[in-house]
Formats: sequence, structure tokens, C-alpha cells
Amino acid sequence: MAALVRDGKASPAELVDDAIARIEATDPAINAVIHPRFDAARAEAADPVDGPFRGVPFLVKDLGCTIAGEPHHQGCRGLKDAGYTAPHDSFLYRRFRSLGLIALGRTNTPEFGSTVTTEPVAYGPTRNPWNLEHSTGGSSGGSAAAVAAGLVPVAHANDGGGSIRIPASECGLVGLKPTRGRVSQGPDIGEGWAGATIDGVVTRSVRDSAAILDGIAGPEPGDPYFAAPPSRPFAAEVGTDPGSLRVGLAPTVPDGTTHAECGRAVEAAGTLLEGLGHRVEVAQPGALREAEFSDHFVSILAVSAAADFAMWADAIGRPLTADDVEPSNWLFNEIGSTISGRDYLGAVQWTHAWQRRMASWWADDGFDILVTPTLAIPPPKIGWLSDPELGSERLVEILLFTAQFNMSGQPAVSLPLHQTSDGLPVGVQFVGPYGDEALLIRLASQLEAAAPWAQRIPPTWAGA
Repeated sequence: MAALVRDGKASPAELVDDAIARIEATDPAINAVIHPRFDAARAEAADPVDGPFRGVPFLVKDLGCTIAGEPHHQGCRGLKDAGYTAPHDSFLYRRFRSLGLIALGRTNTPEFGSTVTTEPVAYGPTRNPWNLEHSTGGSSGGSAAAVAAGLVPVAHANDGGGSIRIPASECGLVGLKPTRGRVSQGPDIGEGWAGATIDGVVTRSVRDSAAILDGIAGPEPGDPYFAAPPSRPFAAEVGTDPGSLRVGLAPTVPDGTTHAECGRAVEAAGTLLEGLGHRVEVAQPGALREAEFSDHFVSILAVSAAADFAMWADAIGRPLTADDVEPSNWLFNEIGSTISGRDYLGAVQWTHAWQRRMASWWADDGFDILVTPTLAIPPPKIGWLSDPELGSERLVEILLFTAQFNMSGQPAVSLPLHQTSDGLPVGVQFVGPYGDEALLIRLASQLEAAAPWAQRIPPTWAGA
């Protein structure tokens, strides 16, 4: 699209009008776009920012990446009822705009991004373009559904426990979670969830993910820390030979149940990697199976939830009550309110020591890449994870491979390398050393060339 504009073969206004028509025709079936901003987008297309993606339409997830004066409800009916709007642009949105991207609206997300299915009570479920009865994943499920259905080529996403990678897996997309500190979360957040959260995008190609990361990476004044800059643009890594890598394959974790389709996806990826000249063995970091991890991660999330509830009370001028939020988030708030500062810091310090144990597998044991399922099951049906009695238990059972790399801060990417017998996407996750998105991009682009997925189009497709 950017090339069409540069070459004078299409105008930004034409691209925006075409994307709006796609949204109007297709979004009623999937419920991805909850806050359209079509008039604003058309005005921006009339005088577009002259960046590398001048005039290209995209979408912004309704969780973070604020736009001044526009809705920011985070899937919460209390914020929706209050009519809350953001007071300023986030640093990330400014960077998206500087690239020339034009936002057509904001996408659906589970309440506060606290689960991996996009079924908020406030806005209803987002449906998977591959099968409308199934979940898109979360928390970037609205963005993933929109890109998978061909509404736009790229959409903002973020990830605190798998929220870029899991929707990418369930919707057949590329989902790259950058290294901790690679993308600024300012001015409102220094670090989210004790450093677990990070922003990025979901796309249909490794090329697009790398190119957008080049545009949004880098620190802003006052950031508490940032990732060391790459030696050259990430886009330059696409198509570069990764060499012969030592790869650890983890189709499952000890004492964890992984669906057969997800295990087969990893095994097939291992065979593909061997054919490309990589040294593959069944291996994984010992830290990946430490049972204590979940307890400390949940403590950090619960305290963060309690702090967020207090922040939102200040923002809307009254406390959020149990009637404003979903029961699981109210419970998180209550649990977080009982955890002492000493115990919270103890959980953070435990994860810091655990991060070193995790990193030693790459630094000391000599591995380059870990390969796992992205999620332990294929896309579940809508309602399976939001069940009020069983949803939380099921969530724990299937989140075996993603949150660990939020806490370790390592880059990880989900690639759409597998489909179930009934046509549902299943992603495979590749995890690299801290700070080395370049290695992941080189390997991901090699795999994309060897086993291309661009020809796969879901039944619900805006171009049909």
C-alpha cells in the first residue's frame, strides 16, 4: 500500500475509503472495531504525514496507545458508562502517526487485557474469521481479527502474558513480542506488570512486522530503561541467512497437557528447521517448568490491578465498583489489595532471580532458539474461557508457554505454520535471546519463505 502511494498509483484517501468500506461490510460479522474514527481518518488522509507508510490504514487496540479526546475504555463497562476519553496521545501513537499510518478506529479487547479471549461484557465477543464460533484469542483479539479478515494490513497490539502472540496464533498471523523496553509505554506507563508488558503489532508477514518495529522502537525521554538499539534496521534482517542455529524443541512441558495438534505443530516445525540446516534437539530451559512462577506472576498482576482500580477512580471521579467490572477483575482487585508491599517486592525479586535461570539456557547452555506451541490448545469456542465457573481454571491449564517470556523480557514471535484438520490456525512460538529480535526476524523470514502462509485466506474475508 505504501508503495502504491509513493508511486502515485493510489492516494491515501483511496486507501482509507477502501478500508472503511471493508470494515463496514465485514466487521458486523466479527465485531473487531468498537470505536470507528472514519471522519478523523478521512481528514488525516487529506493531509497525510509524510512517513514511510504514508496513507496506510491501520487500527489501534483499545488498551493503551491513547489518542487525545477519543474513547479509551479497555473493555470495561464502567469506563464505557463514564464516557471516558484519553487526555493526550501516547508516545506510541505519535510514533505510529509519524510513520504516516492513519488510524480508522480502536479494536475490541477483554476487560483490562486480563485474559486471552476477547469477550468483554462491555462490547461483546470478537469472532474468529476462520470460524465465527471460535475465539480470536486475547487480549489483542480485535486487532488480530481485523488483520486476519483483511480489514487493514496491520494493527496495534500489546502483550503482558501472550496478548500479541496468542491472537496471532489463533487468527493465523505473525505476532512479534519485542524485547522489554524496546517500545516506550510513556507518558502514562514506565513499566507495566513489573516490566511484563510491551507494545507491537500483528501483521500478515514478517516483512511488515519488522518494518513497523523499526518505526516504533526506541526510547522516549524519561523511560526507566530501554533495549539496546540494533546494529542495523530490523527490516534489513528479512531474507538474511540466520546461519545454522542450535534449536531446542519443546512440544510440551513436563506435567502440562498440550493438545495433540499443538504438539504436532512444534514437531513439524522441528522437521522444517532440520531441513533448513539447523541443529534441533528436544530441550527446554528448566525454569520454564518451575511451578512457583505462576504464583508470583499472579501476585504481580493482582497488585497491578488494584493500583489500576485506584488510578481509574481518580480518572473518572468515582471508584469502580463490582457492578462496573467483570467478576474476575474484581477478584484480582480484591486479592491485590491484600498483598503487602513486602510480599509484592518479594514476588518481583523472585522473578528477577528466575529470569537469570531462564537466560542461562541461552547464555550458558549454548542454545540460540526455543520452539514451543504458542498456546496449549487450538482456538477454543467462544464462551469456553469466559465460563464463570471453569474459565479461570482452564486459563491456567493452557497458558504454559507465553507469560514466562514477558517476565524474562525476551523477544518471541508466533508464526502461522500449522492448521488443524478443520482449518483453524495454530501458531508456533520461537523465543530468542534477550535483545535479539534481529535473530528471530532472520529465522522467521527463512521459515516464511520455506513454508509460506500468505495464500491462506479465512472464510470471513473483506476482499471476497
